[in-house]
Amino acid sequence: MSEEFEDFESVSSGASQTYPMQCSALRKNGHVVIKGFPCKIVDMSTSKTGKHGHAKVHMIGIDIFTGKKYEDISPSTHNMDVPNISRVEYQLLDISADSYCSLMKEDGTTKDDLKVPEDEVGQALRAKFEEGAELAVTVVGALGIEQIISFKESQGK
Repeated sequence: MSEEFEDFESVSSGASQTYPMQCSALRKNGHVVIKGFPCKIVDMSTSKTGKHGHAKVHMIGIDIFTGKKYEDISPSTHNMDVPNISRVEYQLLDISADSYCSLMKEDGTTKDDLKVPEDEVGQALRAKFEEGAELAVTVVGALGIEQIISFKESQGK
């Protein structure tokens, strides 16, 4: 008898990357998707319009990954997308020659798909790692993008 095996591909939980929220319910220091980018709201103001118009909300947001500034104006009654943002800490195991980090997850498996950032954080991370320090990196994820945003020396367990 030949046995047949079904091979199922693993996929994400199906959770949406964003959820809707009414524009008037958004707050400063909250998050919103502006022009397709996950942003932290740094300034917002509401303007009243004429007799039959809607109040408009003017938002200024900073991209959480690049730091680029984006602006948007939307009627206060309309919904805007708010990104689901994850923040996870991993143990740094190694940095490869092509700048990919080998990170240890909570369950002991490794994650090898993140590059060292090409900014001051990345330079400081590389320097500390080369000194032989044990480091824990903080990874932020939103809209299918993940990036190392900070690190700290981990205490010996």
